[in-house]
Amino acid sequence: MSLRATVEIKVWNTELCSMYVSKRISNAYFVCERRPTLTSATETCPHNFAEMLPTEMSLKIFSELDIDSLCSALLTCKLWHHIIEDSDHLWRNHCLTVRAFCQQEIDGDRQYGLSWKVTLVRNYRRGFLKREWLRGRYSNIHSADELLDRNMCSLDVETWGEILKAELER
Repeated sequence: MSLRATVEIKVWNTELCSMYVSKRISNAYFVCERRPTLTSATETCPHNFAEMLPTEMSLKIFSELDIDSLCSALLTCKLWHHIIEDSDHLWRNHCLTVRAFCQQEIDGDRQYGLSWKVTLVRNYRRGFLKREWLRGRYSNIHSADELLDRNMCSLDVETWGEILKAELER
């Protein structure tokens, strides 16, 4: 039997949600007594988790997002933007994933002094495209017309050499 502490938090002006924090595990979750109702633009909006939690916990939540979701969260509100933008660690983790396919480009950008976020933005599409080529996604293309609906970007000579080598080994 686990020990639980209950804290009542006022949200949506008329409803109470219970926050249960497990003492054995570090998970927290909300259980609403009723479904939330829409509020008018003139009413006070409910607080989001980033306003209620310490920044470190918000960063932990944001660190679980994939790159696309992280970029969407960046545009959600000023607070989220501030937290995400100021955390080089969030961008570094994703950048290291892309580095597996774009090591030279990422290392060059970092040596040039670019932030992890800028480095990721500059190399994300290139890394994705290179990975798809190396996995053989475009191995059976018969004409350039088949690539027209794909997002393509320029790749350097070394990358094309890697792709050609992978194609010859198939």
